[in-house]
Amino acid sequence: MRLLMMGTGPFAVPTFQWLLESEHEVVALVTRPVAAPVGRRKGPASPMRDVAEAHGMTVFDPQDVNAIESRQRLTELAATLWVVCDYGQILSAETLGIAPKGGINLHASLLPEYRGAAPINWAILDGKRETGVTVIHMTAKLDSGPSLVQLRTPIGDEEDAVELEQRLARLGVDAIGQALSMLASWDGSSAIGAPQDRSLATRAPRLKKNDGRVDWSRTAEQIRNQVRALKPWPATFTDWLRSDGTAMRLILDRVRVVETDAPDGAVAGQIVHAQKDQLLVAAGCHLLSIERIQPAGKRVMAIDEFLRGHPMQVGQILGGEPTDES
Repeated sequence: MRLLMMGTGPFAVPTFQWLLESEHEVVALVTRPVAAPVGRRKGPASPMRDVAEAHGMTVFDPQDVNAIESRQRLTELAATLWVVCDYGQILSAETLGIAPKGGINLHASLLPEYRGAAPINWAILDGKRETGVTVIHMTAKLDSGPSLVQLRTPIGDEEDAVELEQRLARLGVDAIGQALSMLASWDGSSAIGAPQDRSLATRAPRLKKNDGRVDWSRTAEQIRNQVRALKPWPATFTDWLRSDGTAMRLILDRVRVVETDAPDGAVAGQIVHAQKDQLLVAAGCHLLSIERIQPAGKRVMAIDEFLRGHPMQVGQILGGEPTDES
């Protein structure tokens, strides 16, 4: 088939690379525009653009893919089917109607669970033990088209969002291949795929900075899931008010649940042990062991190294009022 790839982020790269090596003809990449650098900071990485340029492929990066001039350009590309993954814009019904066989979308969840921008993060945040990928035949409503292919996989007990995204991206290649086989003989008008049960739909909204703030009244297991889920951004953080009255932002990089009841009288976020290579904090009714930590603006370090340079005292309480905007 004559395909048009639409994608921006790294989740789409394995699928794009596979399509370029397949028997299908990929006519162009449609991707988000590159943001201008701010000050000394470079603009965000654009891995899909990098792949396309390495293959000498046409790249189209409209500000609004649904604008009239954008639809004209898409019509000229004359693709039979659009393959969409991690693109970043919602396609209107008029735009989807340009391709004779419409568009398919690779989504990193078992739809209708976790519709939205951050399905991998929310699955880990919610403590899910299983996830997967779904290829849908697209409609103008977000992540709501009929399911063509769905592949499942367990979530590793220690797996974080970065690791799970890489694994699901590879799993998505097989799902896209199966979907293309289904569509190769499709007449373009008859019903295809399994409709999603809207009553089972859940949301996975885009993450905000303040989603990373630790609420120490939550259980130790919930906070452990938060640490895994929010890598690399916004990360999981708390504030430590030191003995000299200054505050330090601490990013929790790796933690472990200690199946021991918190001492009587301990409040949420209270340090109950801080010696050598162990830092235990009361969370919910149990304890959380912080094993790797990153002071704001510094590198990640093992807890023994951190405690040597930053002595913490039993009884101090982590958390408190936000020190910046969400």
